[in-house]
Amino acid sequence: MAKCKKIRKRFDDINVIPFIDIMLVLLVMVLTTATFVNQGIIPIELPSAKASSKEDVKKEVTVYVNAKGELFLAKEKVDIKTLEEKLSKLSKDQTVVLRSDKESRFQDFVTVMDILKRLNHEQLYIVTKEN
Repeated sequence: MAKCKKIRKRFDDINVIPFIDIMLVLLVMVLTTATFVNQGIIPIELPSAKASSKEDVKKEVTVYVNAKGELFLAKEKVDIKTLEEKLSKLSKDQTVVLRSDKESRFQDFVTVMDILKRLNHEQLYIVTKEN
C-alpha cells in the first residue's frame, strides 16, 4: 500500500494582479460612462488637458468666456468693468470657476485672471475636459 503524502502549501502573500485587473476594468467603465462637464445654457467648448480632475466645490461662482470673447458671470452677460465690480463684492474665500472656450482669445483669459489676481482671489478652478 502506497502512502500518500499530503502537501500543504502555505500562502505567505496574496496575488493582487487579478484584483488590479478588475479595478482597472471598473475604472474604465466609470470613466467612459461618467459626464464630467455640465456646460449649461452658455455654449462653450472647453480646451483639453492631460491631467484633468473634477473637484466637488461648494459656494462657487462661474465666469464664462465664450468663443466671441463675451464674458458671463453666473450666466449673466457682463462687461469687464461690471465683472470686476461684482467679483470685488465676493468674499476672498469664495471659489471662482473659470470656463473659457478653447477658441476664445488668450487675452480674454488673461484679463479675467488679472482681475482675480488684483482682487486677491486664491480659490480658482479652471475647467478643462479630459483628453
